[in-house]
Amino acid sequence: MDGAETIIADTSRERALWPGWSTLPTGTERYRIPGGGAITVAVEAGDHLSLIDVEGGQNCELVAFSRNWEPAPELLEIKATSDGSGIRQWLSATDHNGALATRLSGLGAKLENLRSASFFGPDGQAGERAVFDAAEDGVLVLVAPGAPMRVDAQNPPTEIELQIVRARPFEERDPVLPDPLTTPRLDFRIDRASATSYEVKAGEFIQIIDVQGQQCSDFQAFTVAGLDKGIERCLDITTTRTLMAQGYPGPGLFAKYYDQDMQPLVEIIQDNCQRHDAFGLACTAKYYEDMGYPGHVNCSDNFNFALKDYPVTPRRGWMAMNFFYNTAIDDANQFYLDEPWSRPGDYVLLKALTDMVCVSSACPCDVDAANGWNPTDIHVRTYSPNESFRSSIGYRKRPDADAAMTTETGFHTRTSALTRDYVEYNGFWMPNTYTNHGAIAEYWACREKCIIMDLSALRKFEIVGTDAEALMQHCLTRNVRRMADGHVVYTAMCYDTGTMIDDGTLFRLGPDNFRWIGGSDYGGEWMRDKARELGLKNVRVRSSTDQLHNVAVQGPLSRDILKQVVWTPPKQPSMDEMDWFRFAIGRIGDFDGIPIIVSRTGYSGELGYEVFCHPGDAAAVWDAIWAVGEPLGMLPLGLEALDMLRIESGLIFAGYEFDDQTDPFEAGIGFTVPLKSKQEDFCGREALIRRKESPQRKLVGLELVGDEPAANGDCVHVGRHQVGTVTSATRSPVLKKNIALCRMAIEHTEPGTEVEIGKLDGHSKRLPATVVPFPFYDPEKTRPRS
Repeated sequence: MDGAETIIADTSRERALWPGWSTLPTGTERYRIPGGGAITVAVEAGDHLSLIDVEGGQNCELVAFSRNWEPAPELLEIKATSDGSGIRQWLSATDHNGALATRLSGLGAKLENLRSASFFGPDGQAGERAVFDAAEDGVLVLVAPGAPMRVDAQNPPTEIELQIVRARPFEERDPVLPDPLTTPRLDFRIDRASATSYEVKAGEFIQIIDVQGQQCSDFQAFTVAGLDKGIERCLDITTTRTLMAQGYPGPGLFAKYYDQDMQPLVEIIQDNCQRHDAFGLACTAKYYEDMGYPGHVNCSDNFNFALKDYPVTPRRGWMAMNFFYNTAIDDANQFYLDEPWSRPGDYVLLKALTDMVCVSSACPCDVDAANGWNPTDIHVRTYSPNESFRSSIGYRKRPDADAAMTTETGFHTRTSALTRDYVEYNGFWMPNTYTNHGAIAEYWACREKCIIMDLSALRKFEIVGTDAEALMQHCLTRNVRRMADGHVVYTAMCYDTGTMIDDGTLFRLGPDNFRWIGGSDYGGEWMRDKARELGLKNVRVRSSTDQLHNVAVQGPLSRDILKQVVWTPPKQPSMDEMDWFRFAIGRIGDFDGIPIIVSRTGYSGELGYEVFCHPGDAAAVWDAIWAVGEPLGMLPLGLEALDMLRIESGLIFAGYEFDDQTDPFEAGIGFTVPLKSKQEDFCGREALIRRKESPQRKLVGLELVGDEPAANGDCVHVGRHQVGTVTSATRSPVLKKNIALCRMAIEHTEPGTEVEIGKLDGHSKRLPATVVPFPFYDPEKTRPRS
């Protein structure tokens, strides 16, 4: 848009920085429009609005309505450039968007006479802005249109950000609450420094919301049946910790809270904060008296007052589940607290498992960091037991991003029929083990026959444009210019210090077309930053994670199975012809089947492939592979068995073998840094030259004596001296040994060196081990090359 303003950030240094929190000024609100999605937002006269194309190349359509839902293009000081036919077509394109159109019509919005404004476009730069003002009160509908992306295309719809600087001062406005999950039965505010009791029926849902962030809320519940009989049984956090074997329950298999009789009271369904306390009491009068504040209002007394109409005996100190309270126990056995992790609008969602009397507080503590030194309100909503909510955990792609709840992959309908054992990984629910099989059986199926595994949590980015090759050559350690179309390369991505951001695979789809598949959301953001630093204007880095889901088909029979499933055109290699680290664009079944990409890559140390498709096609892709593979002994494989496979094969994992303090040589993938053959400069090259010349640590294999396994983080000693740290360990079924990967001081990396792995305090118990070469299994990689 003409007239777009350049915003220059204030560079003055602050006493404390909060990169994990919104850095927007007071009175500024932020909204995210997901790629392919839409939002509605109310504006008032004088509001100043900024639209931001976060990743570049994404169109945004905006329609303005008056408060009585009449089309009002004059509401904003911009020109409506379209008759609105495009946005009407988008609104009716899918069931989800059709539901939005139905809801707007139900509110009285007149969709037939729309005039819309269009912003940005395919040539837009990442971070490009358009700014304008609201001339009067109204409602905006903003759409980031986009169709599902084909696997061989590189046009994913991506995020648009809306920022609103409100004309009315912050003090005159109510805090912005998240929209209700559905129509609530109860919907009430708990004022700061108070508590409220309320009743729920079995099956109802309780949403406890931190309104302004960093505010603790103590929660307690009693069974109605018990109170009616004069039996006072409440949520007992010690019993809960014992039965759940966790500091406090979280969404998933271990999600229930129990009373003293070991009867479940509530189950946590959703949690987008993930930092709470289950050790301390709700604050008491004695705590404040000991701090020098006699008479200070406290949660325990507030509980007593809120429960006065129920047959509940008052207590000086109430045990409770202390939501949003940030505590821990340090290495010196000291219980401590700090400012809460919760941000404005963060919440927990509980499900009542019986009829209950509940009480929740908005903690009054203002004498320490428990409430960020500023007690605020809590909001509670309850929902009908007829509603259904998915278990989920808040995941933030960036420190300042809004929490996104855990996603189910396109293959979830198939994996969930085979297991309930899921773990959260990278914002997705991923199978851990499968019912009736277990990790050992899944492992042997991969080594002897074939497995299928959901790996959709991997991050995918489309890098396109005439500057794409130059950007990849700078950002990655491999020599990208030597890649041909249809080739895949495994590589590292490093900071200027030579330490690692991520590892992953790069696909070359064409002369100016690449696809990066790694483990980190930050990789895409970092590549966009590098493009700006290098002045590379003709390249786009756009996330396609939500458009591409994938399964790994691994094991000696994988080629024979996929030969019966995958069709490739004459120009593409067949399954028989495809070499290691190559890929083909094909279809399921025949030339008219589901579009897919198949790569000969994997993470198991066996012959294997990965099959990529749109999430909407995922179930059908699974079914086609499973129909051929199951009669041949194929099993589904979860993360627990995958860990055994990859450790045996010497394959590294982020957060274990490497982090941003580890270079590729220390991580055991020095082969990804061809310093001699890649003469061009790339990010981290000079630092990597120095690090290679003067190595300090090296990744080695360890074979342990006996059957007790090592674990990530175990110290490794020669005598008193710690010389290394275990990064990963497993009991190897095929080798019949306990093995481990270890980052070792270079002086002790010679094969045959005897070391000891410290357990307990690191000194009172040791496990003998010997340094050995790795990979432990098939060190020549003959099986994946076969």
